[in-house]
Amino acid sequence: MAVNIDELKEKVLAFATKKAAHKSKMYIKDLYKADPDAKPREIKKAANALVNEGKLEFFSSGSTTMYGVPGFGKTEKEQFGGDD
Repeated sequence: MAVNIDELKEKVLAFATKKAAHKSKMYIKDLYKADPDAKPREIKKAANALVNEGKLEFFSSGSTTMYGVPGFGKTEKEQFGGDD
């Protein structure tokens, strides 16, 4: 059964926003819990679409990429410094 990407994006964003109160950065495997019936690839597509829309953001430590909700936790620049 094909999954509705818009519904899946809503579920992922709601899940990430709820989790952000306790955990500002999440691995993609954490986001899989947003909809246990969806395939991991579908969750990743939805999460990446949310990043492109500015509703989620990437956070990379160099070896690991995580997802976060903008406004929660430290940004990558605050965490590691960087040039303006």
